[in-house]
Amino acid sequence: MKKISFVIPCYRSSHTLPQVVSEIEETMKGVLKQYEYEMVLVNDCSPDDTFEVIRQLCAQKPYIKGISLAKNFGQHAALMAGIRHAAGDYIVCLDDDGQTPADEAGKLIGKLEEDYDAVYARYEHKHHSAFRNFGSRVNEIMLRVMLNKPASLYVSSYFAIKRFVAEDMIRYENSFPYVIGLVLRSTNNIANVTVNHRDRKEGKSGYTLKKLWNLWINGFTAFSVKPLRIATVMGAFCAGAGFLYGFYTIIKKLVNPAVPLGFSSIMSAIVFFGGMMMLMLGLIGEYIGRIYICLNNSPQYVIREKINVEE
Repeated sequence: MKKISFVIPCYRSSHTLPQVVSEIEETMKGVLKQYEYEMVLVNDCSPDDTFEVIRQLCAQKPYIKGISLAKNFGQHAALMAGIRHAAGDYIVCLDDDGQTPADEAGKLIGKLEEDYDAVYARYEHKHHSAFRNFGSRVNEIMLRVMLNKPASLYVSSYFAIKRFVAEDMIRYENSFPYVIGLVLRSTNNIANVTVNHRDRKEGKSGYTLKKLWNLWINGFTAFSVKPLRIATVMGAFCAGAGFLYGFYTIIKKLVNPAVPLGFSSIMSAIVFFGGMMMLMLGLIGEYIGRIYICLNNSPQYVIREKINVEE
């Protein structure tokens, strides 16, 4: 029998997590009864009693693995921790708040059985806040431009991958993991399936503006040098514009010597080109800083405690 591993990063989900676990169990008894399964619950240093709930679930159900991270490393690091400890032939990643319907996991597994390597859930109607939807749209544009994601492919936090894709993903051991980039780096044989998206029963999204910004920066710099190439093109454009403007100023002075050279135009040019230079230097500095952090072996995550995990 093939085995399915359900990987769930957990943060502030002490009330919703038991329902998600129960829904997975009912699904495995029904449409996916021909598979063995396990669950890997990763506590991303949640400030509430989420890990105590995980501890109780692990004590009651030996097929549930519990992992607690030493500090909040973010959703993508928690996913990487869960995938590294998953033993299934198929790995399904979903949220802990119940918005991603565990009872429709059969649709994702069915697509994998059709010889796709990865499958992402597509939502017809998303029940996220306007802020979260805006972040998703920006992330979608970034993926297309920076990582060459096909325009027809919809990506979400609810997805399933085959074992060989997971094995390739966990080869990445540096800081700043970006799961979507790792999947796209591993395979192009990716499909979408349409599932329902539920209302959030309680709480709010853990993605603040700061976390979304860090996620976008990860996407910009983790698996693409396009930002540096864009910086090169913009630098060439600005240099060309400055040369043409200087040439225009000289011609204008020769044609009409009485025309005074404008202080405002000079200051505008200085501010514009100075800002562009600072932007390019900051971008280069971001790359160098990440290289420095990786050379210092900064951990992707640190595990404080494991339950039901065999070494």
